[in-house]
Amino acid sequence: MNQEGRPARLRADRAGPRRGVARQSRRLLLVVGGLVLCALAIGCSIFSAPRYRGPMPRGAAFDGERFLNEDPVEPRSFWDVLKWKFNDDQGPWRDWTVEPPGPPPPARVGPGELRVTFVNHATTLVQIDGLNIVTDPVWSERVSPISFLGPSRVRPPGIRFDDLPEIDLVVVSHNHYDHLDLPTLERLREAHNPRIFVGLGNAPTLRKAGIVKVTELDWWQSIPLRNGVKLTAVPAQHGSNRGLADRNRTLWAGFVFEGQGGYAYFAGDTGFGPHFAGIRERFGPPRLAILPIGAFRPQWFMQPVHVSPAEAVQAHLSMGAKRSVAMHFGTFQLADDGQDEPVAELVAALARQGVPEDHFWVLGFGEGRDVPPVEDVR
Repeated sequence: MNQEGRPARLRADRAGPRRGVARQSRRLLLVVGGLVLCALAIGCSIFSAPRYRGPMPRGAAFDGERFLNEDPVEPRSFWDVLKWKFNDDQGPWRDWTVEPPGPPPPARVGPGELRVTFVNHATTLVQIDGLNIVTDPVWSERVSPISFLGPSRVRPPGIRFDDLPEIDLVVVSHNHYDHLDLPTLERLREAHNPRIFVGLGNAPTLRKAGIVKVTELDWWQSIPLRNGVKLTAVPAQHGSNRGLADRNRTLWAGFVFEGQGGYAYFAGDTGFGPHFAGIRERFGPPRLAILPIGAFRPQWFMQPVHVSPAEAVQAHLSMGAKRSVAMHFGTFQLADDGQDEPVAELVAALARQGVPEDHFWVLGFGEGRDVPPVEDVR
């Protein structure tokens, strides 16, 4: 061969391994990309909830496809999630806290009486005028579509499931897994067969699981209950989805329970918004407000849909609540705030605002407390 052939062969020999590495890299990218697409497809097709297909709501804002907040919230993108996860600053959590359960709650409370028991996360027992109500019930080990993955509890429920009194009704604020927990709802159906109230579009998810005693409510829609108690679904600033293709296709809400001696308000999951003042305008100051304080960091990501402890104090003041109770903390690690951080931040915020701690309770897990009558509150 002439001299011009040798360099050509050498170049080809040297390029061969590089082309092999490049081909392997492309194959790996294709495999990874295929797995990601498969995961997305599974998330879209399996986990996503049925969407609302009813008439145009009268209370909630709805564009024909998705529900909207009163104060518009820009949805977080996939890149926002990546930014958070690659720059997270997680506070400390204990692996497990062993605590004995609280005592069994009373069977009922009398006319004009109101009692609240904190179970865990957003699960509370509200006893008002002889009715027993459970909010966002979760007794499961995980809050996830997959039984072996996802956030797991770091402490047992504050009340044993078998120690619950007879449950008359359940409210579910929205369809995120840490609030709409189908295994717990199925247990409640079997043990108590309560009426269940949800926001618009959420009933099909429960009915697919065999839970049929369910009623959907629009924002500001009311329904009479027993003993003169009235239930009203009220706005919250949040969102909904159970998969990747159903964002805001079903309605999220808070709930008001009006009784003889005033009303109790359960906020569900919410950011700070005009709905707090709107609820006070319609109903007056609540006798009891059950407000979230956890999953608030990083605030640039969480603030639109989760109040911080300081914002929870502001909501307490904005509503003129006679008593408030903290929830949504200390059970499932869902954000960057540490296990004890929400309570510490709440105590600091109450001091800054001059609010007595006796007006914004942090109940122990399983602790119940009678709410003073409105005329006795100072």
